Amino acid sequence: MNTRILTTLAAGALLAATTACGAQSLDGGTSDAAATAPAAAPNVVLDPAPTEEKAADVINAITPDKDLAAKAPANVKSAGLKVVSSIGYPPMELFASDGKTPIGFDPALARAIARKLGVNVTITDEEFNSQIPGVLTGRYDFVISSMTDNAERQGQVTFVDYVQAGSALLVKKGNPAGIAGPADICGKTVSVVDNGSSMELAESYDADCKKNGKTAVDILKFPGDTEAMLQLSNGRAQATVTDYVVAAYKSTDPKLGMEAIALEGTESPWGIGMKPDNKELIESVKGALDALIQSGEYGKLLAAWNLDKLAVQSAVINGGK
Repeated sequence: MNTRILTTLAAGALLAATTACGAQSLDGGTSDAAATAPAAAPNVVLDPAPTEEKAADVINAITPDKDLAAKAPANVKSAGLKVVSSIGYPPMELFASDGKTPIGFDPALARAIARKLGVNVTITDEEFNSQIPGVLTGRYDFVISSMTDNAERQGQVTFVDYVQAGSALLVKKGNPAGIAGPADICGKTVSVVDNGSSMELAESYDADCKKNGKTAVDILKFPGDTEAMLQLSNGRAQATVTDYVVAAYKSTDPKLGMEAIALEGTESPWGIGMKPDNKELIESVKGALDALIQSGEYGKLLAAWNLDKLAVQSAVINGGK
């Protein structure tokens, strides 16, 4: 997940992305939809999505695909899906107000895939670097945690890619500085997190400005995303560079008064990681994701979290380079 940014945006429920820890089962929540949740098979009742999950109505309306359910691995049919994620990177993964129930796009998609397969799901919070080892030892069926699909990780796990995520500019609501893309930040002040992909992007844009005979970008560097965004709020910077998912999430907060501008060409695939020899599971997850895409349910999950721009057109295995 090479674009993931450690933040101190919030405390408690919104922990730093790579410091989430523990291995307790966190899937839970209650919903009025429990009484009407579609049954996967005789004597099997699918758990409703947590009430604070923005895509709860979409998830609860998903019915199992009989063919996919029949082909699911035997251990998944008997025990449900065991999923691991690193909770604390909103809007992809975050805790509900109870501080233990995972919500966000990644948990939503995990629940949606489980429903297509006609099984329940347990989502466990683990530190990011512990997730692939947990999959390889069989503790978890798959990891879904804003993880970039790249050649290095493909040496350990097989990915089914589920989004294309990149970087973005955050500007003030209404875009008073008239910034539509990288060419418009020449001569302007931009804040970034020091020593990260956002800083590298800002420096490359600065180099382009100079190469084209335009005024250089004034780059302000800070240790964290919160400090970088503060410069936009107080007017010291006209834009800040961050992950698109972070920008999309922040743009939904009316108190911040910001809007996101996607930086085209910065996208890379994020994947659901599985043990390479677990062929049945890989095909089941790929089939379920394709079914969700084709039905339009995948798009509704993205829309619920304001992440429409991350959409893929089909499930691809190991599409990262």
